[in-house]
Amino acid sequence: MQRILVISNRTCECPAVIDEVEQRAHAESDAVVLLVAPAVNSRLKHMVSDTDAALADARQRVNNAVEQLAARGVSIEGEIGDANPLQAIEDALAVFPADELILATHPPERSHWLEKGLLEQAGERFALPTTHVVSRYGLDPAA
Repeated sequence: MQRILVISNRTCECPAVIDEVEQRAHAESDAVVLLVAPAVNSRLKHMVSDTDAALADARQRVNNAVEQLAARGVSIEGEIGDANPLQAIEDALAVFPADELILATHPPERSHWLEKGLLEQAGERFALPTTHVVSRYGLDPAA
C-alpha cells in the first residue's frame, strides 16, 4: 500500500493541489492519503494563546479538501498539524509512515515556508520522494 502525506496550509483546497493528490493517489491502486494542514497563526495571537480561529480555519480547509478528494475516489484522512510544517511532518510520520510527501505552498515571493527553506530541510530530514506544488490559491481573484 502506497502512503502519501500531504502538507498544505492555505492551499489545500486549491484545484492544482487537489488534482496532484488525486493523480498521485490513483497512480497506485491501493494508495491512502493523509492531508495535514498546519494551524498557522500570527505570532502575537500564538503568544497569547489565541489559537481558536487558526484551528477553525485550518479545520474548514482540511474538511473541504478531504470532501473533494473523497468524492474523486481517493482514500483520505485529514488532520490539523503543528504550526511549524517540519514538526507537522514529523508528527504525521510518527503515526503514518509515508512513502512519499507532497508539499503545497504559495509561490516563493509569498511563501514563508519557502523563505525558511522548507523544501531543503524536509528533504534532508525525512529522505522521502517529494513533490512540490506551487499555488496562487487565495492570493488573487484569478487563482
